[in-house]
Amino acid sequence: MSPRRSILTAAALVALLHLAIGMRLLPPLPVAFGWKVAIALWLAISTVAMPAALISRRLERPWKDRVSWLGMTAMGLFSTLLVLSVVRELVLLVCLLAGWYPLELQAWSAAITLGLALAVTLAGLYNARRVAPVVRVDVPIANLPPAFDGFTIAQLSDIHVGPTIKRGYLQRIVERVNGLHADAIALTGDLVDGSVPELQPHTAPLADLRARHGVYVVTGNHEYYAGARAWIAELRRLGLRVLLNEHVKVQRGAATLVLAGVTDFTAGGFDPTHRSDPQRAIAGAPATEAVRILLAHQPRSAPAAAAAGFDLQLSGHTHGGQFWPWNLFVPMQQPYVAGLHRHETMWIYVSRGTGYWGPPKRFGAPSEITLIRLTREPAGAAR
Repeated sequence: MSPRRSILTAAALVALLHLAIGMRLLPPLPVAFGWKVAIALWLAISTVAMPAALISRRLERPWKDRVSWLGMTAMGLFSTLLVLSVVRELVLLVCLLAGWYPLELQAWSAAITLGLALAVTLAGLYNARRVAPVVRVDVPIANLPPAFDGFTIAQLSDIHVGPTIKRGYLQRIVERVNGLHADAIALTGDLVDGSVPELQPHTAPLADLRARHGVYVVTGNHEYYAGARAWIAELRRLGLRVLLNEHVKVQRGAATLVLAGVTDFTAGGFDPTHRSDPQRAIAGAPATEAVRILLAHQPRSAPAAAAAGFDLQLSGHTHGGQFWPWNLFVPMQQPYVAGLHRHETMWIYVSRGTGYWGPPKRFGAPSEITLIRLTREPAGAAR
């Protein structure tokens, strides 16, 4: 199916869903006629704005960003409204089958559905647009050299600088991260949604990131959508170290820590020379190193990372689902959704992401700036 036909098909489906919801919610809604007209008008605007947001990159500024903001916000609201409408229909069906179906039930259930959808969307907008809070995570590592006990890594992931995330948003993140005074900073992919010429002024604050042992980046799938080679060159120009299936050694006295990074799990489909390869990333590292850390955008890299002998993998990609109920579907693609997990003998931490993608909305999956602290695993702890 051609891209144009796909968009037209999606637009038709969106229109039908908006029409169905309007017909089910508006007639019984216990509000004045003027309010019903206003809600119907919003549904009509949303019907047009959602597919328009998908093709907004063809527009010139400032219309490009305005259409994207409107369409993505509408998408976030409608997504929750659709789910709650389905729940309402199921509740009404159960009540009908149970023989309890008062006249007020349709009216107040319609009002509750609309009210909840709006409240969830407003709360999600606030959560998405605020500066991500700091989540502190201790990771016990077996045989961690004493010199690296307490070593900290500030992890940023899935910022998605693009249509609705601009320079100011990123600058506030950079300031908060620098205030942590981490030993190293890791950016685990999906930094951007757009080309270098389009977003270069907005990604400039990344050059201000500061850490004693450096700032490291790995590519995510969205870098490949936007032109990975150009972005790799731009990130290097900003002073960040991009790890493409390679590693660096961090020294503290006689002790060494290996910090490696792989390209995105799907990178080989965009560029065969960028095929993700944890074994290659660790090749040449001394066999006696006590701890090996891998930056990999997708949690799906975990089996290969564990086989390569890594002790810890830092990932993102999932957004923790970003907002309910889509977090319920993430496990269909990824082995881990969020937080710290054990994969065989390796730890994996999955960030919920520092920004957001698409709708400016986070509900039930708050954004985060993660401060990873390495600690020495107690003697005799299970592996």
